[in-house]
Amino acid sequence: MEFLVLLLIFLITSPSLFVTPSHSQLSLDHYHKSCPPFSQIVQDTIINKQINTPTTAAATLRLFFHDCLLNGCDASILLSSTPFNSAERDADINLSLPGDAFDVVVRAKIALELACPSTVSCADILAVATRDLVSMVGGPYYNVLLGRKDGRVSEASHVEGKLPRPTMSVSEIITLFASNGFSIQETVALCGAHTIGFSHCKEFSSGIYNYSEYSQYNPRFAQELQKACAEYQKNPTLSVFNDIMTPNKFDNMYFQNLPKGLGLLRSDHGLYNDSRTRPFVEMYAADQNNFFEAFGKAMEKLSLYKVKTGTQGEIRRRCDAFN
Repeated sequence: MEFLVLLLIFLITSPSLFVTPSHSQLSLDHYHKSCPPFSQIVQDTIINKQINTPTTAAATLRLFFHDCLLNGCDASILLSSTPFNSAERDADINLSLPGDAFDVVVRAKIALELACPSTVSCADILAVATRDLVSMVGGPYYNVLLGRKDGRVSEASHVEGKLPRPTMSVSEIITLFASNGFSIQETVALCGAHTIGFSHCKEFSSGIYNYSEYSQYNPRFAQELQKACAEYQKNPTLSVFNDIMTPNKFDNMYFQNLPKGLGLLRSDHGLYNDSRTRPFVEMYAADQNNFFEAFGKAMEKLSLYKVKTGTQGEIRRRCDAFN
């Protein structure tokens, strides 16, 4: 009897073995019987989309972050506003989310509804499409447990302060991710997502003209950014790649750029200049395999954040509307 009590205490207190009720309902082969073509349909969809629109991988990765960090990974970011509700996607910070990411999920959903009606959640599609696209452009392959339900809440008023902004200080970013259960090392690894994608000039323009911040940029890089963004007030769509060296490849070049003053955003510079995050920047810059392993583990953890299962959600027939 004493042994059983001790064993129970160990299982409850051991973080490596403890499984939340929601997570316990997820599995790698959730659609093995209910929708056998699930993986292939998602793969075919993302390959076609990425080939025709090379910005899809970065766009989908960003969409996944914006979905998970608010209500958890429940595809609430995909819902459209109605006359009675302003949805998450219409919050100020989400207005710049590229349409490519929404489109790839919708395409996969349509194909899956034809093959397996009312079976696959939009949340699972987004999670797997993100992983497969990251892997497709050179990044790590990591496990994604399946069986999420789609959330029933999406309100723009809930977004403010819940998502990282490019103008945030490192302390603010650390605090934001810590509130969601992520360590400093995991936060730095997730910031490595900036190795692909681009940012609009308005998100960093003050730094390239403001002398007090100018020293954080490589001077020549700052001059080139001034040229690239010279007309951004007339054309708000002007943008620059986050990683100017290998913009379309998921690698550790983002971290190699930071010590050279080639970071694009204030938050990028902060990672190298802050004593709490700099060791991890240097670690990932020196060893891509180390970065890939850390990023994969952090993404696995993020993909399980506040997931809905059972009666907590639904399987939407359309990703942009409640059933």
